[in-house]
Amino acid sequence: MLTFAVALFFLIITPGIGVLTTAGIGAGFGAGPGIRFLVGLFIGTNLAALLVVTGIAAVVLAHPIIGPTLLYASLAYLLYLAFRIGWAGSRVAFIERKSAPGIPGGIGLQLINPKSYAVNTTLFSGFHFMAENPTLEIAIKFAIINVIWIPVHLTWLWAGVSLKRLDLSPRTQSVINKLMALSMVIVVVLAALPAAR
Repeated sequence: MLTFAVALFFLIITPGIGVLTTAGIGAGFGAGPGIRFLVGLFIGTNLAALLVVTGIAAVVLAHPIIGPTLLYASLAYLLYLAFRIGWAGSRVAFIERKSAPGIPGGIGLQLINPKSYAVNTTLFSGFHFMAENPTLEIAIKFAIINVIWIPVHLTWLWAGVSLKRLDLSPRTQSVINKLMALSMVIVVVLAALPAAR
């Protein structure tokens, strides 16, 4: 169980679409909109995990037409987000919008996030610690995931909100945008590698 928790922590804390967008919303819109987005992201995270655990994600993604179509559509959208972040100008708002994406945006982002399915597949198909009671093991894994997920994402939101309070030079803000965009592109490329094999 401890190995599962440690693996989960490192899988979640590494820059992915969810945490980068959370930080971006905190930087661009502040804590309140960031919390609303996080609620949606939390719901989306658990829905994606449920799709993995029930096997629905595997069935859909294994379809020779639907699976690749969904994968490449989500990868294209995530690359678009990375482009918008990287070229958002010299203001650390990550994605220029008039309003934050809110709860529906958080749910939707996590449901199209390839990293979410990869992480959940890894966590639920491995790290077994209760082979004699797989249902209880799944329930405990859900609890551990949420106990670790919440503070990690709140930390990323706090980092974004803190960034908003800093009076950074336009050049520094532009560099931060480019680094965040590059991180997102790396995540997208890593997600695409298994599909290309």
